[in-house]
Amino acid sequence: MDEALQIVNEIREGKIKPIYFLHGEEAYFIDKISSYIADSVLTEEEKGFNQMILYGKDVTIDDIIGNAKRFPMMADRQVVIVKEAQHLSRTIESLSSYAEHPQMSTVLVFCYKYKKLDKRKTLYKHIKKNGVVFESNKLYENQVSEWLRRTLVSSGYAISHKAAIMLVEYLGTDLGRINNELEKLKLAIPQKKEITPEDIEQHIGISKDYNNFELKKAIGERNILKATKIVNYFAQNPKDNPFVLTITLLHSFFTQLLQYHGLKDHSPKNVASVLKINPYFVGEYQTAARNFPMKRVSQIIANLRELDLKGKGVNASSMDQSDLLKELLYRIL
Repeated sequence: MDEALQIVNEIREGKIKPIYFLHGEEAYFIDKISSYIADSVLTEEEKGFNQMILYGKDVTIDDIIGNAKRFPMMADRQVVIVKEAQHLSRTIESLSSYAEHPQMSTVLVFCYKYKKLDKRKTLYKHIKKNGVVFESNKLYENQVSEWLRRTLVSSGYAISHKAAIMLVEYLGTDLGRINNELEKLKLAIPQKKEITPEDIEQHIGISKDYNNFELKKAIGERNILKATKIVNYFAQNPKDNPFVLTITLLHSFFTQLLQYHGLKDHSPKNVASVLKINPYFVGEYQTAARNFPMKRVSQIIANLRELDLKGKGVNASSMDQSDLLKELLYRIL
């Protein structure tokens, strides 16, 4: 997050490099940086003749170099952005000679999503020397909550801790998807107001009381009544609460709980760091560890794997979501 912000700030200050190679698994930051370059490096008048968008599946490296070596028309720079550049992975190293001596009046941007440039190769070294190589990694769940809060603060909003957790639990760590939901919230909620679980329930449709976050918490506390109510709600609303999402989250939870049992240092700081969770959740793991000893956790993980297969139709063709959820709760509690 900070590295992406630093790149944007340097461009804003006029410290513009001739090559930006944006690669990695998280598409969100790649899109944000490339969009900022497209929007801000040239004026609207200059863009007509000096800004070009290419697509990796439609061009060759020679095509890109040919465009990059053109001189700008009535402007100090031209911008060439190569989207879907991962389609050029087999020939990308042939860009090395250009990267060694890039055209200084061209800003060449590669959006190389879901793949990574080989750091051992010459191309990486040349771009690192003459331009910017930005690796966009997926954020861990605890990092997503922080990113979410920072994103909202920069737009003049705040969000309660539970509301942030509800979004992350429901939407996962896909920043693009979360950002789309945040844009919906911004349209419905005035600035300077804290976004609450009630807002999430009203505008996004995630129940503040019946969701996977609350189910995980109830199971950790061995609160059978609450867990049963949530499971029954899921059974009645299968489209909004797919079984695969529930079992994936619970498998992750118990796997982390197994890690917790194996730790020598159970201080909140160490637990949050090793399990890669928000410190806010450490208390839940402490409670769950008292209720589920290590041997029991191992059995539950095995049961969850078996139920995951049943959810995919293996040896359970007649089981619907209601049956799967009931067996899930029975196996755990």
